[in-house]
Amino acid sequence: MRQDSIRKNLFVLRRPSRDFIPPTEPNDPIRFHPFRQFPIESCFLSAKSRKHLKSSFLDSLFPSILDLGERPPHSLGVRAILTMVVISLCSPILAQEHAILCGGPALRKWEELRVEKDRHDRWWANFIRASTLRMDELRKAYHEQIQITWIVYRDGYAQRGQEDKKPYIRWIEEQALKRQVKLVWFSTSAQAIKALNSLNQITTFDYFGHSNRYCFMLDYGSDVMAVSQVWLHQNDLQKIRRRIFSPNAFAQSWGCHTGESMSAAWRQRFGFPLVGAKGKTDYSVLSQGELPTVTGKWIR
Repeated sequence: MRQDSIRKNLFVLRRPSRDFIPPTEPNDPIRFHPFRQFPIESCFLSAKSRKHLKSSFLDSLFPSILDLGERPPHSLGVRAILTMVVISLCSPILAQEHAILCGGPALRKWEELRVEKDRHDRWWANFIRASTLRMDELRKAYHEQIQITWIVYRDGYAQRGQEDKKPYIRWIEEQALKRQVKLVWFSTSAQAIKALNSLNQITTFDYFGHSNRYCFMLDYGSDVMAVSQVWLHQNDLQKIRRRIFSPNAFAQSWGCHTGESMSAAWRQRFGFPLVGAKGKTDYSVLSQGELPTVTGKWIR
């Protein structure tokens, strides 16, 4: 009879209940769930049981349940129920993917030949630092355990590393490991497209790199001054599968001039906006812990 009462009154989420479960011992108190007023005698977990839950979400989602006391014999069933509830709540979030496409920097030997106002990439890591700031922002907005895929143009950082005599490739790999993101190197636009097409349920897409109104310039000023030899043109969007994006996906290009043409081509192809700059973008604010700003305005 007592077990039937537990089944009837425990976790009936549609109908709050003040019914109680008779205590096991004469002096045991009658206790109720502090939020939904459900009987929680069977929710008590011992310190040993709670130790195994430290790496799960239960401590954060159900702190009052986990801290109430010792575990009765039937608490393992309740723990299983709680685990299933947490998985059902978090699975949609954790199944989503977040993609960051990152172009490479120009070489200083070319940029030093240009007039001062037209020089780019004094700091090699403009697009890398912007990417990591965005990763932190995404984890705060969605969840610490979200899946982030970082697609980076390797050749640009390898060449700039040789020029500066710095191990930029290793430093980028260390950042990916530290931030628990999947790093995908690419050298051609076809490889970048393949990396994107391998993803599913992309909820956010961000591009950090050089661009003009018609394309993402994944390479810029590596072998030829002020020239891109690897790019993703707005006409190449037809090669990217539409279904890789979730229905509520958000996309933004943090490069210059994207909003002047490519944003419209993106919307036509995928059915949702690509926020882009009308004008140039400014990466100098990275030193203040902020994402790039625009000299004109952001348009959709």
